[in-house]
Amino acid sequence: MTEILHTLYVTTPGTSLHLDNGAVRIYHPDLPQARRLPLARIDHIVAFGGVTITDVLMHRCAADNRSVTWLTSAGRFLARVGGPQAGNPRLRVSQHDHHRDGERRLKLAAWFVAGKLKNSRQVLLRAARDAAGARQASLRETAAICAEAVGQLRTADTINAVMGIEGHAARRYVAAWRHLLTEHADIVAPDARSSRPATDPLNAALSFGYGLLRVAVHGALEQVGLDPYIGFLHGIRPGKPALALDLMEEFRAELVDRVVFTAFNQRKLAARHFHKLPGGAHELTGEGRREFLSLWSDARSRARRHYLLRTQVPSSLLPLLQARILARYLRGDVTQYLAWAPA
Repeated sequence: MTEILHTLYVTTPGTSLHLDNGAVRIYHPDLPQARRLPLARIDHIVAFGGVTITDVLMHRCAADNRSVTWLTSAGRFLARVGGPQAGNPRLRVSQHDHHRDGERRLKLAAWFVAGKLKNSRQVLLRAARDAAGARQASLRETAAICAEAVGQLRTADTINAVMGIEGHAARRYVAAWRHLLTEHADIVAPDARSSRPATDPLNAALSFGYGLLRVAVHGALEQVGLDPYIGFLHGIRPGKPALALDLMEEFRAELVDRVVFTAFNQRKLAARHFHKLPGGAHELTGEGRREFLSLWSDARSRARRHYLLRTQVPSSLLPLLQARILARYLRGDVTQYLAWAPA
């Protein structure tokens, strides 16, 4: 059980959560006594596989507009419960109008991909500063490919063209993983991205991080009043929060990839934090999940400069800030959407 910046993560199977007046009581049969946390300190609850929540507590969370999300032990999204939706319905009408308008949808899709490519480039260049020789040259070459892809987006005339540009750059980025890992890591970078299931420790760690990021972005969109299921790059996909997946793109490299590669390079994550399941899938162990959540806490509390506010803000607030900027664009208050990038 970990409390991080108003989000309660409960990872241990067999744990049950109960309402205890104005607090959540966290009980596990192997622990000598239950722990109580004031609900006023918690905005979100994230429960992993094997964790149960009483109906009474869920009803209280819904009444308080406190979301509850369930993830598998690998960090894959299962379900989400929240209270009444926030926001002005006219904002959602505008969001739907932008989705139906091919030109405006294309523009937004290209902006989301540009944000992903720019931040991927920053991760590569930052790693290149500490590298030498062929490793440094390869990282810089891949960063240049990401920069070139951003330029190509300006002439893309279909969503498929945007996704093709992103896909080519993404494959080159994955090929550079072996250079993002240093000789200090005790794992080997895979040749490809795998997620269903993750077939190696690196992909397992990335998938777990992306699961946590999805929870944060989905919650930010609902808080602003946007519909997480009507996207622009990913479009309408049954059962998939397309807009959450869109907005996640600009944060993947800086908020997840960077944390994961740094953790492996510093041996804060290592092969011992993962176990291999029948069939070849890899997952974090209980100890591994606790270590990852500690790293996630540190990353979310780290202050990052925001280009619009011109000030430092905790990383945990970035999805909410970008969701608000997106809402302003959809309402017509600003003329373009700018993805977040580190200063």
